[in-house]
Amino acid sequence: MKKIIYLFACAALLISATGCEGFLEEEPKDRLTSGAYYQTEAQATANVNWLYWEGAVKRLGEASSAYIGPTASIPGMLTGYFVNSYEGQEIICMYSRQLTRQQYTATMTSTLNNMWDYSYRAINIANGAIKHIPDIAMSEAGKAKLLGEAKFFRALNYFYLVKSFGDVPMPVDPYESLENLYLERTAAATVYSLVEADLKEAVEALPAVLFSNGHRITRYAAAMLLSTVYFYQGKYAEAAQYSKIVVDSPHTLATNTDWAENSAFNKLRTTDDLDEVIYAIEFDANIRKSSWWPTYSFNSGATAVFNKYAIFERVYGPVNLFLNVYAEDDLRIQPNQFFHWEYTNPQTGAEWKSEIPGCWYYFDEEAMLNTGNGTKDWNIFRYAEALLVAAESIAQTTGVTAEAAGYLAQIKARADMKGKTAAQYTAELQGLSKDAFIRECWTERLREFPLEFKIWDDCVRTGKFPVISQTQKGQVSYVDLIGAENASGATFKDSDLLWPISLDELQRNPKLTQNPGYK
Repeated sequence: MKKIIYLFACAALLISATGCEGFLEEEPKDRLTSGAYYQTEAQATANVNWLYWEGAVKRLGEASSAYIGPTASIPGMLTGYFVNSYEGQEIICMYSRQLTRQQYTATMTSTLNNMWDYSYRAINIANGAIKHIPDIAMSEAGKAKLLGEAKFFRALNYFYLVKSFGDVPMPVDPYESLENLYLERTAAATVYSLVEADLKEAVEALPAVLFSNGHRITRYAAAMLLSTVYFYQGKYAEAAQYSKIVVDSPHTLATNTDWAENSAFNKLRTTDDLDEVIYAIEFDANIRKSSWWPTYSFNSGATAVFNKYAIFERVYGPVNLFLNVYAEDDLRIQPNQFFHWEYTNPQTGAEWKSEIPGCWYYFDEEAMLNTGNGTKDWNIFRYAEALLVAAESIAQTTGVTAEAAGYLAQIKARADMKGKTAAQYTAELQGLSKDAFIRECWTERLREFPLEFKIWDDCVRTGKFPVISQTQKGQVSYVDLIGAENASGATFKDSDLLWPISLDELQRNPKLTQNPGYK
């Protein structure tokens, strides 16, 4: 039995609830956060618990539709390297791939509203916790922990908003009346300052334990998010500092027992609570299932192969050109690691085959064959990312040191099928120029996180677009993002870097202005 279960309660009432010991209960006040709802430790805990599955968290990991993945998957389609096979219906995916979002702002209203409204709802709950928890009669250690979690989630939601929209309103107090509902956009730099401050406090306040130890936010999860925030802004010295907190933690890379079902990548696919996982969104068969996640591993041709799900769509899958990012002997490109091209149902013998890759990383065999209920947690941050952030950040600030090379070498050695060791890779990588080493870090991120929705953030933060060779497997070059053609032949514009503001939000709040380039 898992350690955390999320129990939703009516927003109008604070209801007492009981559950399995050690499970996390949510009884949030999601509209108003009056001090009346922060009289006891139990009330404060229930409100903070609610933040574990709201706002940006949903955008990162909710698979509520059979036809379109989490909102965080859509920006990857801007590159043209990833597509939704059902984009004729889910046209926001097509407009993203074709770089024509600017012409169709109104058609994206539902998605934009969800991104905006639910993130601000989570921010409001976090603001209430941050304001009122200090006044509750409870242990100082308990206060510090809840405040650290609230600040983590406030930072996560503001980071998601500022990355998506640029300048955004920045309330730091909860709405406890109908006054001052409409705010002007705050400069992105100011929003980032708040995010950084919140996460620095969270790093100091939260326990230095593995995420599997309770499934609550830890010092290392906060440090990982903070290093990511700095990394995204190009503040590499700070990114190195906080990523090394994670690198030096008890977290470790999953290892290959073999190069088949027991590879590190299959362990990441099938097993919760690995030491590699720094922060994950939890799913459970009894309370919150993973919904349509398992079906994203196939295209519609799999409908006749299974009888537990009625719909299969490859909502976020690579075009064949993307696969050339891997050399032929890279473990990650072998069948049934990250991707697959055929599957035989062991119960019926029914076969699925495809010329375009299915996403094996999303596959949940127990759900597909037996239960119809996906339970695998969705990993948001992995130790592999901490190593890559540290490697690049050190190189950006100090140069190609043995330390930086050693971090990158661990990632490359795990995927190596020729027996080259991390020590051998470290020596080899130290011979690269600074620019070549940094580009090797960029390319390794493409190879390591193909299905975890990180490609677009890397394009924006570096200002570069990866041009994957059509003829030389494993070869990638980089060109300036603006003015480059994506893999669908569309040309990047400055306005592609941000989402538009929802037309509904512009109508509600006259103090807002639209992002440039959008109708």
